Amino acid sequence: MAATAAPAARLGWAQVIAWRAARHHLVERAPAKAMLEVVADIAGLHAQVMSSAELTLATRVDDPSPDAVRHALWEERSLVKTWAMRGTLHLLPAAEYAIWQAALSTRRLWESGAWQRGFGVTLAELERLNDAVAQALDGQLLTREELAARVGELTGSSALGDRLRESWGSLLKPAAALGLLCFAPSKGQQVRFTSPGTWLGGWAARDSEEAMDEVTRRFLAASGPVTREDFARWWGIPSPARGRGLLERLGDEVARVEVDGTAAYALAADLASLGADAVDVTGAGRRRRRPGARPRPRRRAWPRRAVARRTPRWSPGRARPWPPGARRPPCAHRPAAPVTASPGAGRRGP
Repeated sequence: MAATAAPAARLGWAQVIAWRAARHHLVERAPAKAMLEVVADIAGLHAQVMSSAELTLATRVDDPSPDAVRHALWEERSLVKTWAMRGTLHLLPAAEYAIWQAALSTRRLWESGAWQRGFGVTLAELERLNDAVAQALDGQLLTREELAARVGELTGSSALGDRLRESWGSLLKPAAALGLLCFAPSKGQQVRFTSPGTWLGGWAARDSEEAMDEVTRRFLAASGPVTREDFARWWGIPSPARGRGLLERLGDEVARVEVDGTAAYALAADLASLGADAVDVTGAGRRRRRPGARPRPRRRAWPRRAVARRTPRWSPGRARPWPPGARRPPCAHRPAAPVTASPGAGRRGP
């Protein structure tokens, strides 16, 4: 793809946002039985907070059951929870786990010296840790504490095991990207981990570069058009130039477009639907002003006069809570007297 080629289409952000909303099932909800297809369509559910994943799905699926996500995760095992894009937690379709794992294995940020210095571990130590994690989790469901203890035993280094007790699990993310670890049902308030190989019953390995191309297509199909910076931020790579390389690696499958003057990329197969009239979910196309007309001033939610009336001010006739000339103490409140209920308190009427 030539960098100087004319854009295949010129679009406005209102068109793009409306198209994305439709692709994300926000214009028309999918039936409840299509829950897994929706998760695949939007390239996974962000699940750093589980209730967020449940709400994300509830806005896209018609009347899901309250425990639909947890049932799919822990009973059906049709969803899998792991660290994915940007090193954050996501729920992915178990049937597509092989694609996502192979693509995630290409990032390998842990091989950089800066990553190793930042987390205080060498590449040799990390490889020992990954081997121990794979051995410890094979057929087992372990809490973080249990996993750390077992890794310490297997490596003969209690210090290396202690590193796994860090709250954010940074040293476990490489193992997740390599397909050695995923989340299991929690034990009370404690998260647990297991091996995807035993939890999901195994999977056929995929070529990592082909998988990366497929993930790029998925993101463009759900959230295109995207800039190279958009794609790099979403995938969690520090270089927009590398993001551009991954996008343009699709060749004729991807087209360069402009969105209100900004260069972006879209799937060539989506150009027709992008250019078509879409449902305006943004309001951007409503009540346009005639050229040269001055915008009408917006009414304040709280007019200045109303705010002034509600703002208490000190006046000479009002006692100060601290002596004149003294600086206001950090806390000018006095301890409140204990509140005691009087007989009949809370009653209404005679």
